Amino acid sequence: MAGQSRKWMILVATIWIQAFTGTNFDFSAYSSDLKSILGISQVQLNYLAVASDLGKVFGWSSGLALMYFPLWVVLFMAAFMGLFGYGLQWLVMRDIISLPYILVFLLCLLAGCSICWFNTVCFVLCIQNFPANRPLALSLTIAFNGVSAALYTLAGNAIDSSSNDIYLLLNAFIPLITSVVSLIPIIRQPSLDPLPPDGVRRDSLIFLILNFLAILTGIYLLLFGSSSSDGMRARLLLGGAIFLLIFPLCIPGIVYAREWFHRTIHSSFSLHGSGFILVDVDDLELHKELITRESSFHENRDETLYEIKRRKSSGEKEGCCDSMVKKDRLAMLGEEHPVSLLVSRLDFWLYYTAYVCGGTIGLVYSNNLGQIAQSLGQSANTTTLVTLYSSFSFFGRLLSAAPDYIRAHNTKQSAAKYPRHYVKLNSNDVFCRKMYFARTAWLTIALVPTPIAFFLLAASGNAVALHISTALVGLSSGFIFAAAVSITSELFGPNSVGVNHNILITNIPIGSLVYGFLAAIVYDSHVSSSLNIITDSVVCMGRQCYFLTFVWWGCLSVLGLTSSFLLFLRTRHAYDQFEAKRISSMTPLY
Repeated sequence: MAGQSRKWMILVATIWIQAFTGTNFDFSAYSSDLKSILGISQVQLNYLAVASDLGKVFGWSSGLALMYFPLWVVLFMAAFMGLFGYGLQWLVMRDIISLPYILVFLLCLLAGCSICWFNTVCFVLCIQNFPANRPLALSLTIAFNGVSAALYTLAGNAIDSSSNDIYLLLNAFIPLITSVVSLIPIIRQPSLDPLPPDGVRRDSLIFLILNFLAILTGIYLLLFGSSSSDGMRARLLLGGAIFLLIFPLCIPGIVYAREWFHRTIHSSFSLHGSGFILVDVDDLELHKELITRESSFHENRDETLYEIKRRKSSGEKEGCCDSMVKKDRLAMLGEEHPVSLLVSRLDFWLYYTAYVCGGTIGLVYSNNLGQIAQSLGQSANTTTLVTLYSSFSFFGRLLSAAPDYIRAHNTKQSAAKYPRHYVKLNSNDVFCRKMYFARTAWLTIALVPTPIAFFLLAASGNAVALHISTALVGLSSGFIFAAAVSITSELFGPNSVGVNHNILITNIPIGSLVYGFLAAIVYDSHVSSSLNIITDSVVCMGRQCYFLTFVWWGCLSVLGLTSSFLLFLRTRHAYDQFEAKRISSMTPLY
């Protein structure tokens, strides 16, 4: 019991680390001031944002460090990289020291690398302590990375709402303080035995409660995160946010106490009879089970060959679209893909295009949010926009767990409606009677708001359109960032996910460079027609500063949406086959 309690302390510590280390999301809050202090162009400012994203390319170095150092040492190495990277930038912003542009670029690169190291530590903690509920632990903790900007806005308003360089100081010290607070739970990691079925269900209930509490936290930050009122009220609001982050420590204790009470005093109300089970014990290790099922693979292949033969014999002719959808598509989920096979897969490049034309555009938009607001005469609302993007990114990350919850709900329904001896791989009987979406379908749905947002910004530059579009982009990109690990694992194998996902996210620095450079070129080209000199830098004012950029970004996001839809069509068969076999092999839950 003590070990089980300590693992929840580790989860909460991981939530804290994620919540306070998404320091790249508040770049737009101080980017205009940094541009002014350094006296640089918009193109040069874009390179600094790219440097922060470029840190993801060196994310592999954290895994290398874990081979030689304990987890807590890697955590503090990440904290000191951030302290050094952001701290020196703060000194530059305060005119305490002067550094050439190239050194500031390297400091941004170092700060971006620290974020990847923090993420690696959090992923390892979730995987080690929640092997049975790994997807739920990862989706919950990753979601909190999206609220960092809102939390830093609250902290900045509580300390000094008139200074934008306060964000750099907070970026430098808060992750270090969080690492110190999280040190004891991480050092005292428990040795965990495999959970029994009732233990898995109990943990699932705790995750459900924690997700509801996370939604409450997101709503709180959305409503009060950008409040710039008097200092005392801002400090009270910050205290409320910290309380919401600490309160999850109580949830496991309450559930354990409830279980003990029901088991010893009122056994008729035991958790085993709960009508909503998030994770069935027979469905825990999704991908490992798939890999060991060689017979399932051969059966799927035989069925596919049979279907092709049947169509040929009946005189059916496949069109161009059918050929594109069915040629060399995935035969099963979870099949391991080495790098050579991965890069030769059409499915991977469709996925890569969907990511770079969806989530990465959203990240570049957030990096440029300060200049976008400034050009539209909304400089006073920059922190509000940053908080809005952060909060909706958080909600999008939470929504990324929806496929797991729906699958669990469908498992309960199917077990009640279809006893074991009736479910014999008849996918039509199964899927026509229940709601089921492949995770790639959710990805497609998540990409829909992005082109809508950019075309809305191109059509109207008023404050309402800016706020609505920011919320839509945040929601869409947040979902993609959180869902990417699970999608990569399902499509290209769980054992290869570390390497394959790092290959996938190379699109982030590439996209950040290309999209940001495009936006900067358009921005600088309109400076002469709307010159507004501020110290040594120039500022573009008016809708024309980003109009063409919004049109291009909108068209590119349509390309991403199209790629995602094709990926869904190509992978739907594999998801359907897996779901049918999962239901056919499960035991009744009633």
